[in-house]
Amino acid sequence: MTKISAVILAAGKGTRMRSDTPKVLFKVCGKEILRHVADNAADCGIDDIAIVVSPNSDEIRANLTDKYTYCVQYTPLGTGDALLSSKEFLRKQGGKVLVMCGDAPLIDKNSLNEFIGYAERGEYDLCLLSADITTKNSYGRIVRENGQLRRIVETKDADENELLITEVNSGTYLIDIEKLLESAGEINCNNAQGEYYLTDFVEVFAKKGYKIGAYKTNDSDVVLGVNTRVDLAKITKVMQKRINEEIMLSGVTLVDPDNTYIDKGVVIGRDTVIWPGTIITGKTTIGEGNEIYSSRIADCTIGDKNLIEASTLEESSMGDGNKIGPYAHFRPKSAIGDNLKIGNFVELKNAKLSDGVKASHHAYLGDVDIEENVNIGCGVIFANYDGVNKHRSYVGRDSFIGCNTTIISPVNVGKGTFVAAGANVTDDTPEDSFVIARARQETKRKRHK
Repeated sequence: MTKISAVILAAGKGTRMRSDTPKVLFKVCGKEILRHVADNAADCGIDDIAIVVSPNSDEIRANLTDKYTYCVQYTPLGTGDALLSSKEFLRKQGGKVLVMCGDAPLIDKNSLNEFIGYAERGEYDLCLLSADITTKNSYGRIVRENGQLRRIVETKDADENELLITEVNSGTYLIDIEKLLESAGEINCNNAQGEYYLTDFVEVFAKKGYKIGAYKTNDSDVVLGVNTRVDLAKITKVMQKRINEEIMLSGVTLVDPDNTYIDKGVVIGRDTVIWPGTIITGKTTIGEGNEIYSSRIADCTIGDKNLIEASTLEESSMGDGNKIGPYAHFRPKSAIGDNLKIGNFVELKNAKLSDGVKASHHAYLGDVDIEENVNIGCGVIFANYDGVNKHRSYVGRDSFIGCNTTIISPVNVGKGTFVAAGANVTDDTPEDSFVIARARQETKRKRHK
């Protein structure tokens, strides 16, 4: 098989996004647009990938890994000029180059493999990916003669008849590198934009007798690119539908997929049920048989058969059989074992809770290790911050922390300890102790006038 490298065009300013952030760094389903495009190429087995960027590309380079080659288009003279900005990269590759738009994340592995397969079987020197779009659009029109590709007309250069053509260019090409470089000086900027169009290579190749073709996909969504935030919303909706359908086909129930938001790359086990209003993002893995109601889960690892209701979980983990919420909050670096109850308005922060712990309502568990079968009463606070440093506490197994107790960290509570309600605990306690730490009540009669 012919060696294939890839060049991704990402030097556009994206002014219509009305943002200081480069257009290709806006996220779709948890991943930057440009990263989607690069990953789609890599998923097809392409190792050598170059990204064409503008001179002010530090933010793009900082967001992506160093495994890519960066080529600079110093002056914005069009897509043809952008591709030729990668000439030094192309000369080192040989074979063919897959050219992709950095703002079109919906051309996934399957679409690319179908396209590449068609181009290779047809032995085309230049092949492009096209699709039919019947609505008004600004994409270049595919002009065919006797069914064969002849040229592409950009919308601003098209006449009335050409604007009626529904087959449009996706901006994705597979081109013979040697013939591309040989033809580099034969495109011109005699057009409405005064730019060097990548599409002009189609006509140049045709005139030189090279074999050109177009593969028309049945999935018109692959053509869609991001130019405005309206486009971003449309593309996000398409990708979210793809993700949700794939998840449902794997054995997960999404009660209302139109109102369930799951990032690309999230893994969810079979027989898990997810109710509407749930947002699952980042590097999250969820096991089997869970039930999740209207929660936000980010970068978490969740076991099996947990019930999570209207809660927020961030960079945390849990085992199996837990009941969480409603309105619990797991802040980063929290981890719980199996069969815990973390109830209404309980907040965990950098907390490690072992099996069977119960904190049913209104508690703050920050910087603490709690062993098995501890009961945390309502209103318990681990006061972990002294105004300068954070401190950590420990609670031994089978202990009971009464309501409205404040543990002033650092404190070690021995196993089997009973802390009476309303205590302010400042000292370590031995095992199997009873702790009362509150002032004696005084009652005085009111003075009457």
